[in-house]
Amino acid sequence: MADTGKQYHTKCTGPALKTVENHVNSQAITLYGSCFCPFVQRVWAAFEYLGIPYRVNEVDPYKKPKELLEVSPKGLVPGLKLHEYNPPRGLNESTVILEYLEAIADNTTKRSLLPPSTNPYARALVRLQADHVNRTLVPAFYRFLQSQDTDAQIQNGKDYHAAIEQLGELRALKSGLGLWVEGGDLGLVDVMAGPWLLRSTSVLKHYRGFSLPEGQKFNAWLERLFNHPSFKATCSDEQLYLDSYERYAFNRPNTSQVANAINSGRGLP
Repeated sequence: MADTGKQYHTKCTGPALKTVENHVNSQAITLYGSCFCPFVQRVWAAFEYLGIPYRVNEVDPYKKPKELLEVSPKGLVPGLKLHEYNPPRGLNESTVILEYLEAIADNTTKRSLLPPSTNPYARALVRLQADHVNRTLVPAFYRFLQSQDTDAQIQNGKDYHAAIEQLGELRALKSGLGLWVEGGDLGLVDVMAGPWLLRSTSVLKHYRGFSLPEGQKFNAWLERLFNHPSFKATCSDEQLYLDSYERYAFNRPNTSQVANAINSGRGLP
């Protein structure tokens, strides 16, 4: 397979495009995001599920427009602009934004991605799972996709597969958490891991021949996740992801701050 020079997309397609079109009016919160970014998608799905009003502003994070830098000094997406303050304030980093949205929803829509506050231990277990996603699963995804040497691809593929299996094992030990259980609803770990699992079925399958772990419970979880209205509403068509991630698959120089961090062995920005 050769690098065809495809570039990243700057506008959503498919269901995500319809969601953008439904969120163009001014609101107290503006979400700055990019259509291909999984860190944006986890926040976007949370907005949809929690029912918090917002406006979408699609930006090109590689051109780092002024309005993005005002809310995210590194020029990374997602970023929030909070218009309730005078002057407006900014917020960035997807996990921090998720915490913020949880607090907003607790005072307004009364929806939550977490188990009830009456079960603090269950909440702690969810935090452990979310930590595994950020520390292990996400970096393993990029190491696998960016590796060019065949032996490195094989090893990194095994590592990523193991990270997913470990997430499944962590989820299997708990009950009543998110979509892992039949009849459950969208949870924090679902939105934390979902964007990378979705890209595993397209990007990693296409560029690395990757197959997700098999298992009745795991497959059922993915089906519930990918078809959940709040998650599906943030998904673009597969071709957008295939085009946008070609630069990662061939590890082009300065693909992104994330790619540079992986190549240098540093933690994600």
